[in-house]
Amino acid sequence: MKTTEKKSKKETDKKADKKITKKGAIKAKSDAAKGLNDLFEDSLKDIYWAEKALTKALPKMAKNASHKDLIDSLNSHLTETEEQIKRLEKVFELIGKKATAKKCDAMAGLIEEGKSIMEETELGNVRDAGIIAASQKIEHYEIATYGTLRQFAETLGFAEVATLLEQTLEEEKGADIKLTEVAVDAINEKAAEVE
Repeated sequence: MKTTEKKSKKETDKKADKKITKKGAIKAKSDAAKGLNDLFEDSLKDIYWAEKALTKALPKMAKNASHKDLIDSLNSHLTETEEQIKRLEKVFELIGKKATAKKCDAMAGLIEEGKSIMEETELGNVRDAGIIAASQKIEHYEIATYGTLRQFAETLGFAEVATLLEQTLEEEKGADIKLTEVAVDAINEKAAEVE
């Protein structure tokens, strides 16, 4: 394709993006993301809120857990989460933005579900199994989010940011694996025996 054809196609694509309307489509808010960079920043604000909310939720889960390995895992992940918050603040700094939190509805819902599970189970192995289930849902959300953010950062040319996000992604995967190990090695069998 010739340079003038490429330029013309880009201009046409930009115009088409602005004119897209579709019956039944949700109308965008006035401050809706215009480009990938806007979406990236908005998603960073969501996960920043989510991680801060977790620093309040994890101690409650640990206080409601009874198995030492689960308590240790939750407390360890709390320390890791505090470091992840600092890492996110560094990410904001690297992209020239102030670290700002925006309520993450997904994380708020997952934390609330975890609270409900604790209210609906007796203290002991069954509650521990429920705490693990709730925690793994949170980890899977974080894995999906950090994987997406890392890819956005790469696409936008933020190499150092992508590296920081990859580090957090690997920690979230590790936390998920640890929770599975605790469930399989120590809790699920005992929870299955409870009548």
